[in-house]
Amino acid sequence: MDETVRQAARHWTLAQPAVSAFIASVVRDFRDRDDVLQNVAVAVIESFDSYDRNSPFIPWAIGIARRQVGLYLRRRGRDPLVFDDDAVACLAVAFNEQAQVRSTAFDFLQDCLGSLDGRAKNLIGLRYREDLKPAAIASQTDMNPNSVAKALQRIRDQLRQCIERKALEANVS
Repeated sequence: MDETVRQAARHWTLAQPAVSAFIASVVRDFRDRDDVLQNVAVAVIESFDSYDRNSPFIPWAIGIARRQVGLYLRRRGRDPLVFDDDAVACLAVAFNEQAQVRSTAFDFLQDCLGSLDGRAKNLIGLRYREDLKPAAIASQTDMNPNSVAKALQRIRDQLRQCIERKALEANVS
């Protein structure tokens, strides 16, 4: 696999949930959604060379999705519940804005995770990197499952507060 395809796949993996949500907001039939999403994925990979690396990827991918959804809607033009181009454009703008908000929150989360102490980092790593349940974490950390669950809840609350604080600071600046 060449480096361009590898980079495209990395970007697509991060963008796919937002693109999928955008498609689902317009395309009612779940089988058609899958088809449109696959067409978008192929178009993203095929046109990745035209992507400007200095601009955000998700809005670019949603732009491709918008064109694919437009093609789908034109083929389904007889359907009385099909959105017009203006409605699809408004949805694309809304999904771009939400993707940017989530991307910023993800950046804040990375900062907040970096500020956790050793025990909290270890518990979060076991839960979310290793995908272990509290009982399995308890056996590895000499804690009981209830203590693990409560500690994880406190850590999630701490992370949520940290993200909210950073978002507030960013809005004030």
